Amino acid sequence: MPVYEYVCQKCSEHFEKLVRSMSSTAAVPCPHCGCKKTERAMSTFAVGGEGARASAAPARPRGGCGGGCCGGACSHR
Repeated sequence: MPVYEYVCQKCSEHFEKLVRSMSSTAAVPCPHCGCKKTERAMSTFAVGGEGARASAAPARPRGGCGGGCCGGACSHR
């Protein structure tokens, strides 16, 4: 079931709702004020995975002596 973002036309509250059908046109009441004048908002999404973790890792220096064989005390830096 997809999660959609909505905005209330009365109180401007933004909220998310799990919807049974992507084509559902049933009114979704605002959880803040109860108004049924809500509209589906444009939303963004993020995808996480192994690639996201790898890109967040600090970059290793290029070339020799990255701390492995020299124990980090290399004079080649």
